[in-house]
Amino acid sequence: MRRKASLILLALAVFFAALSPLLRWYAYPRLAKIPANEYQTMVLEAKNATLLDYGSMTARTVPKVTIVQTLKGDVEASEKIEKTAGRDVVVWDGLSYVQGPDGKMVSKVPERYIFDAHTQEPVHATGEMVDGDPVRREGIEFKWPFLTEKRDYEYFDAQTRTTAPIHYQGTRTFRGLEVYYFEQTVPWTKVAMPRTMPVAGITPETVAKTGTTRWYTTVRKFWVEPVTGAPVYGEEIHQEELRGGTLLGGRAKVTAFAGHVKMREDYIEHTVSVIKANRTLVLLLTAYLPWGFLLLGVLLMCLSLYLEARSRRPDGPTAAEPAAPRPVTA
Repeated sequence: MRRKASLILLALAVFFAALSPLLRWYAYPRLAKIPANEYQTMVLEAKNATLLDYGSMTARTVPKVTIVQTLKGDVEASEKIEKTAGRDVVVWDGLSYVQGPDGKMVSKVPERYIFDAHTQEPVHATGEMVDGDPVRREGIEFKWPFLTEKRDYEYFDAQTRTTAPIHYQGTRTFRGLEVYYFEQTVPWTKVAMPRTMPVAGITPETVAKTGTTRWYTTVRKFWVEPVTGAPVYGEEIHQEELRGGTLLGGRAKVTAFAGHVKMREDYIEHTVSVIKANRTLVLLLTAYLPWGFLLLGVLLMCLSLYLEARSRRPDGPTAAEPAAPRPVTA
């Protein structure tokens, strides 16, 4: 019986030892992915910000500017692109909606972001755009890869439609989570006018005829949870200016928007709770189960060897050999 039990334990040990690397290097790359039907909303605020009054074309300080960012997965578009791309694809339709303290729209910029569900690398397909302009993204946007590394990444800036490094600046603790801090500075750059303007009758084309141009700079900051690659918090020190042209009445420039944009507290709490739950799922595939199965395999192997050694040991002392008969002598 000990011999049989030993063989069964040995088979189980081999099974769990083989399952450990399979989970980490085969199952994890296929199972860890962004769902195609993802939907999320984020609210950010810039308090005591500077905002352009388009009626008087002068900048004024306002109590608050609110930015609502929405990302919605398009499952039908994802499935269509997957047929030709040959991999799992996510299509996010994003909208950045900016409103002033009175609740009126300041600007709204739609995006279509197409990327690999596993690696978050851009997938170039028809429909990839920012504010109606076709783009060809390079680098990440919105989300870092699973198991983010301590290094710089290429990050796509939707305003300039260009890609530049976003720099790893160190490891920090945020709301009980170990996070990687990244920062990117976009220098003053001439950018396109939003297609949807806050004043009826004014379009990018009519502004262009006046010779006035729009310029933008920002310092972008992200605190990224490295296991999931999801930002738990973000900030931007954002500035926009209108420069030159007859629209400004002879002035060289006027501030269109300037403010320190931060995530609203309730959305920080929600984001942290969601990321903590997703982090556990990723760690199950990358650490907990692989290492647990490997340890279990080693323990089963030791138990198997122990039982095998016991089975080869005699159960008790053996009886002495009877002595050979000796002739009887008188």
